[in-house]
Amino acid sequence: MKKIFVIVTSVFIVQSVTQVALADDDFYGIVESRPVGTAGTWVVGGRTVTATENTELDEDHGSSFDVGACVEVEMEDDMVEEIESESPGKCK
Repeated sequence: MKKIFVIVTSVFIVQSVTQVALADDDFYGIVESRPVGTAGTWVVGGRTVTATENTELDEDHGSSFDVGACVEVEMEDDMVEEIESESPGKCK
């Protein structure tokens, strides 16, 4: 009985972790276009995403968010949670 419980629990944990990993759709890309402020439509790495006034811009890597900059877009529940500047090597 213990073996079955351990196997079922393990399968459930792996399945839950997989679903969480798939729910987030983080990606790296070059900023192709962006709004004047934070909120609005961004095109990054050929993908169109919409940031809100709640989206955090994080300049950890000293780069700007200008067109041509490398960034990581962090998504949660199809919402842009954060756009973080990255070194150009991350976008190659």
